[in-house]
Amino acid sequence: MEEVKLQVRITPNASRNEVTQDGDLLKVKLTAPPVDGKANKALLEILSKYFKIPKTSIKIIKGETSKNKLLLLKM
Repeated sequence: MEEVKLQVRITPNASRNEVTQDGDLLKVKLTAPPVDGKANKALLEILSKYFKIPKTSIKIIKGETSKNKLLLLKM
């Protein structure tokens, strides 16, 4: 099982959910608001579909309350 660290910038309260890539940075637009962990939960759901891995294989290492996050993916 390979572990990959991934830099992500999220935009909460967007008009639609969307994943785009800008070099090494993954940009994720979320319709969820940044309250009570809703944006983080939505981020895990979207990325699990995007990478076709279970949500439990994605962990937020850094930036739990920030727009800029460092994730660990187990693929």
